[in-house]
Amino acid sequence: MATPAKRATIYLDPVIHKALKLKAVETSRSVSDLVNEAVREALAEDAEDLAAFEDRASEPLLSYDAMVKRLKKDGRI
Repeated sequence: MATPAKRATIYLDPVIHKALKLKAVETSRSVSDLVNEAVREALAEDAEDLAAFEDRASEPLLSYDAMVKRLKKDGRI
């Protein structure tokens, strides 16, 4: 059996709420389903970002000045 959903109160910008209601009608889904999907996607993206940071943690740091010099040397700026 699935875990019962938890109830929460959120306050949405009126324009976002209207857009969510319209999308819910057009896609035959509930506003709650759309919000849950959006939050899942945002959390998954955060997890990907954190994994990328961990993968690059051992890379040497590069100062802003060094980066600008490198870009100039490569003809990119």
